[in-house]
Amino acid sequence: MSSPRKRRVFPFTAVIGQEEMKLALLLNVIDPRIGGVMIMGDRGTGKSTTIRALADLLPGIEVVAGDPYNSSPSDPDLQSSDVRQRLEHGEALSTEERQVPMVDLPLGATEDRLCGTIDIEKALSEGVRAFEPGLLAKANRGLLYVDEVNLLDDHLVDVLLDSAASGWNTVEREGVSVRHPARFVLIGSGNPEEGELRPQLLDRFGMSVEVRTVRDPELRVQVVDQRTAFDTDPDGFSNAMEEGQQALQQRVVEAQQRLDQVEIDDDLRLRISAVCGELDVDGLRGDIVTNRAARALAAFEGRTEVSEDDVARVASCCLRHRLRKDPLEQIDSGDRVVKVFCKVFERSDSGDRTEFELALAA
Repeated sequence: MSSPRKRRVFPFTAVIGQEEMKLALLLNVIDPRIGGVMIMGDRGTGKSTTIRALADLLPGIEVVAGDPYNSSPSDPDLQSSDVRQRLEHGEALSTEERQVPMVDLPLGATEDRLCGTIDIEKALSEGVRAFEPGLLAKANRGLLYVDEVNLLDDHLVDVLLDSAASGWNTVEREGVSVRHPARFVLIGSGNPEEGELRPQLLDRFGMSVEVRTVRDPELRVQVVDQRTAFDTDPDGFSNAMEEGQQALQQRVVEAQQRLDQVEIDDDLRLRISAVCGELDVDGLRGDIVTNRAARALAAFEGRTEVSEDDVARVASCCLRHRLRKDPLEQIDSGDRVVKVFCKVFERSDSGDRTEFELALAA
């Protein structure tokens, strides 16, 4: 963080409001196995700004120098076949530090651009079949962001979700067979007015959050002032936020290191599954994601034991987008999740809800 910024990005800690979105993004960075975030909401609510700010917040990663897949020098699951072969032959690999990759997938992208294709230039000039890596290769160990994901072709969404779930991308093209690591946090955003994703695709996203336009006049003025200050003097504004950025970055790094030590007791896991069963959630993704998100939240807050409060704070984000059975229905606002959670966990659903229950319903 002490090195000069390569690009002028609005600081993550300066984003006002949208706490649910920011928390969901941080939890996915702490544990990418949660499965990504779908962010739906009004235009101009800071979705893209916050996601780009997240990539800038994260510490650099060590990669094998010159490798197009951002291969890890030590983790075999994050290495391309070329890097593994070089290691098997005893070659000493030089490394370099890179900023966490942040890849934007444009709506007009083709499957070849996404997955990779034959390098035509090499084929014509050298007469050899060579693979040209796509955006999935570039996104390995980073973030892949799809704005207006609800307008993206369903086939491409399927390819994205398959790669995000497996952590690998396999390409078969014109006699060339390539399999490379593609482990990234998939983040999609969109405006519900422009169409919804099919329930089958929605279910593949780990978490779903709703963002709404800030209505409070004082907060709106504060947002405008922050943005004006950044646009006027990006470096000065970023320097003023540097201490907060470093502190948050350190919390994320420590949470990543603590995650494997976090435990969730059997009673909590039974209750999570009872909530999913009561809500008639198809499959077991809801159970798995809720467990993982609750553990990531406990790790983020410096604890090694998951509490009921952790489950309450993540349950709505993990489950509400899994309730829609009919493609014509809208995503539930979270009220059903709140009611069932309160029933299973024997909490009051009256006007004196605790603070985290109000956050759950937000």
